[in-house]
Parts: sequence; structure tokens; C-alpha cells
Amino acid sequence: MKTAERWLSDPTRVPHPRTREEVATALGVSADVLWPKAVRSTVKTGPDREIVSAYPYRNACPTSVWASLIDGASRRICFAGYTNYFLWQDHPRLADRLKRKGEDGCSIRFILGDPDSEVTRRREEVEGVPLTVGTRIHITLDALSKLRGTPGIESKFSDEHIALSVFTFDDQMLVTPHISNLLGHESPMLHLRRLGDDGLYDRFAAHVTALWENGRPVPS
Repeated sequence: MKTAERWLSDPTRVPHPRTREEVATALGVSADVLWPKAVRSTVKTGPDREIVSAYPYRNACPTSVWASLIDGASRRICFAGYTNYFLWQDHPRLADRLKRKGEDGCSIRFILGDPDSEVTRRREEVEGVPLTVGTRIHITLDALSKLRGTPGIESKFSDEHIALSVFTFDDQMLVTPHISNLLGHESPMLHLRRLGDDGLYDRFAAHVTALWENGRPVPS
């Protein structure tokens, strides 16, 4: 009883969540009445509600999350990464899975960097790795060539997303802001879910829409 009195008399002293609920039940009141700041700190508010998860590195996100988003999308998928190279390495039979989705009416778009552009060349100098940006893009282009003619699957070039990758799956997305000279898998990533107008999801979705509208056709 004395411990409970100390909690209630000193707002800086907050018990563990389970204890908060037990005390609130015993007193017949809501926990947010007794410890409003503690409860608010555990509940996402405003735009934060759209953040499902945050990862310090892209490769810290389990491949099962990617697989669930890819396989669960039925209306639209957009891979707006500069190379999208890692997708083919991390997800077996991705081409077959995307082909079935396209044939079932799902819109699937790839927005790639132009392997021959000046932006790509400069990025290759920054990264300085044997598997160059252009090579990684060509690996994706080769995979997409095998899907040519599949309904719903489209691709375009853009030079405007070298520092930001956005991958959209219906009303969810994965966003990677690229840090300095780090490779994509070394940069942080957010998993977002759309909950309302003009939230985080919509802001990034508008970016992807602009990339597509201003993009250039990938040559056959």
C-alpha cells in the first residue's frame, strides 16, 4: 500500500505496465487517469501512427516481412529503388510470383536508375565497389526482360531517386533514405501503413508518383 501511495504522490515514479493495470483495476479507474504521461508515451499519435516498424539497417528487416508484403499485395506494387538488385537475390522465384500477380490484375511498376546516366556514374565513384551501380541495374533489367509482355508489369528510368528508395505494396510501404556513401542495405528503413490523408505514407507515395510521371521508358 505504501508503494502505491508513493507512485500516486510522485508523478515521476511510474510502475511497470502490468503493475499499472493491476493498480488501476484495484482502484477502479483507468491507468491513463493515474499515469497519463506514461500511457501517452506508449501510444503513437499523429503521423507516428503510420510507422509500423523502424530498422537501423535495411537488411535488419526480415525477408519474411518483404515476402508477406509482396505476396499480400493485390492492387499495386512499386519498386522505386535505384537498382532493385537485392530483390532478385533475396526472394526466390520473384519473377514467377510477380508474373502471376500481374496476370491477376495487380499493377507492378519498377522505377530504376539509368545505367548510362551521369548520376549513375557519379554514384559509382562514391561507392567504389566492384559490383557497380550500373551492373546492379543491368541485373534487374535482365530479370525484367524475362517478364516482358506480362500484363500489368511496367518499368521506367529516373535519375531523381538516387538517395531515397520507396517500395509500395497496396497501402503499406518500405522506405529507405540512403546515407552518404553507404550502400542501400546499410541505410535505415521505415515500414509504413497508410491510415489517413496527407500522412507519411501519402508524402512518400506522391514522390513515387512524380518519379513515374517524369520517368523515361526503358528501351526494349
